Amino acid sequence: MAQRRTARRRMETVASGVAELVPDPDRDTAWTLLLDGAPQSHVDLADPTHLQFEYIRRMAAALDLAAPAGRPLRALHLGGGALTLPRYLAATRPGSPQRVVEIDGPLVELVREALPLPAGANIRVRVSDARAAVEGMRDSGYDVVILDVFAGARTPAHLASAEFVREVARVLDPAGWLIANVADGPPLRYARSQVATIRSALPEACLVADAGVLRGRRFGNLVVIAGRTPPPIAELTRRAAGDWFPGRVETDLDRFTGGTAPVPDAAAVPSPLPPEGLFSNRK
Repeated sequence: MAQRRTARRRMETVASGVAELVPDPDRDTAWTLLLDGAPQSHVDLADPTHLQFEYIRRMAAALDLAAPAGRPLRALHLGGGALTLPRYLAATRPGSPQRVVEIDGPLVELVREALPLPAGANIRVRVSDARAAVEGMRDSGYDVVILDVFAGARTPAHLASAEFVREVARVLDPAGWLIANVADGPPLRYARSQVATIRSALPEACLVADAGVLRGRRFGNLVVIAGRTPPPIAELTRRAAGDWFPGRVETDLDRFTGGTAPVPDAAAVPSPLPPEGLFSNRK
């Protein structure tokens, strides 16, 4: 069995580095996508509602609550990876028109070939820079924008500024939500600046993360849910508490940001590098 799984492992050089598709030892139809050794996506082709990464489950919970169950959503995914959330949305909200923007064309081709999308899924993938793509989109075209862009293990600086967030807010429906993945560690300077930056255009927001990450004790993912109308805090809290790895919802974002100012283009920086060895036990 181990030899068969090793034989199925696939490695290719793509535009953003070395991509590996690694079969899940516990699920015969599931794969993990690594880029330069960092886990980027996990997909179960037979069950797209199985979400292995905890931060992805938190993003999916927000998608579940963005509209009544089963109602299609107009979704824009900035960052593609193995298309985990587009597959999830196609399964849970059939008929949802979805656009994915992914800058790495060879990665898109690898995923399309090795991990084909389900038949009938209304998912269009565009190879482009996320900011350039958003700047060319019409106003109020999406119910949700999912931001999960990494170049290697870092979010690029030009996707971390107030000018970019204003463009995202422009393409969102007035009742729509931005669901963003922010990776950071102690002392959470980057996360605080990103929350302040997002709230400069989408002021009604909350954070969902592991309590240790929120307290600045370790590196991890913080999910920001932001819009012009308040997110459903009670239901998000219930979902986070009931997760395999329970999380916490932070609503006092004035306290969290502590007076941090929104970041303009001229001062924007990439997200911090993860600590060395963080992903060594996930391969």
